[in-house]
Amino acid sequence: MQSIPIPNVSLPVPFSPEQASTFAPHVDALYVYLVTLTAFLTLAVSAAIVFFAVKYRRRQPDELPRPIAGSMVLELTWTIIPLMVAMTIFIWGASIYFKAYRAPQQAMEVYVVAKQWMWKFQHQTGQREINELHIPVGARVKLTMTTEDVIHSFYVPAFRIKQDVVPGRYLQTWFEATKTGKFYLFCAEYCGTNHSGMGGYIYVMEPAAYQQWLAGGSGAESAASQGQKLFQQRGCASCHQVEAGGQQGRGPTLYGIFGRQQQIEGDGAVTVDESYIRESILNPQAKTAAGFQNIMPTFQGQLSEEQILQLVAYVRSLAPAGQQPGAAAAGTQTTSGPTTGGVPPSQQRSNPLAPTGERQGSPAPQAPPAGNTGTTGNANRRP
Repeated sequence: MQSIPIPNVSLPVPFSPEQASTFAPHVDALYVYLVTLTAFLTLAVSAAIVFFAVKYRRRQPDELPRPIAGSMVLELTWTIIPLMVAMTIFIWGASIYFKAYRAPQQAMEVYVVAKQWMWKFQHQTGQREINELHIPVGARVKLTMTTEDVIHSFYVPAFRIKQDVVPGRYLQTWFEATKTGKFYLFCAEYCGTNHSGMGGYIYVMEPAAYQQWLAGGSGAESAASQGQKLFQQRGCASCHQVEAGGQQGRGPTLYGIFGRQQQIEGDGAVTVDESYIRESILNPQAKTAAGFQNIMPTFQGQLSEEQILQLVAYVRSLAPAGQQPGAAAAGTQTTSGPTTGGVPPSQQRSNPLAPTGERQGSPAPQAPPAGNTGTTGNANRRP
């Protein structure tokens, strides 16, 4: 019988995904520490079991073991040493966690709306994308995320970031890409029938290529401008002033309010952030501003999550440039690259974890041809 040759197929199994962000080396170092510690303890415990099984085995059928008194030193040793090892894991992990989930104020901001079964992105400059996100290398990018239906989970293995997206809440995460290329993102929380198809790509580009990509969607309207139109169409201007020194209306003035403390009925105060603005739009009776009547109507079911985010962007823009975090981000671009608050990407690279090293990676993706509207993704998907 003639033998059938078997092809020599190599199936490499990488120990970890590609490292493409400033977080990746730190997360991998902790993971290697955990694996090494686990392997050492496994071998140590296994060796101890074999050693004691042989040393203290019963040699005669009627042999009785000698009584052994307790040892305080032994008790303290196997209590204190594991405690110290566990604390190193806790402190190391907590430091990475707090740095990863405390988004910097000076960063590019992108709004993300999850929906069965797609990711919808909107840049502050107005460009919209579906299941694709274009960003410049070396710039800090902050994602403000919510969902229209069920819980989703935004996961980019190469960046080592993962954030659950919960209905009715705004959650944030951020990253700084260190190399150009195309990196896979997907939903890591089962969200229904087509959960496995809820994926896409992040395109990390050189700053010049990114500016060219932005120019292709130059006709896009900024998120703040879209929010301003909604603000006028929904009659919000009849109660809320949006200019400095304007006469107080039936509701609190919105000029410069973002990021400040707002007194509410009941002798309390809240920070005016994205979540508070969203709650005030959908459930205005929840926290009524002190000194004002509870007369604001609810817009529950009248606005989509994307429209609410546009209103949030507009409220954030109602302040002098540089006064509030993100105030200058509503469609403002400088010649140095995309910024929030006028900080160029070269300065954004000062990451709290560590300075970004020399970039290495595949060539940047080609920018789309001129005339691109800035909206990418599968056009056959539901909007």
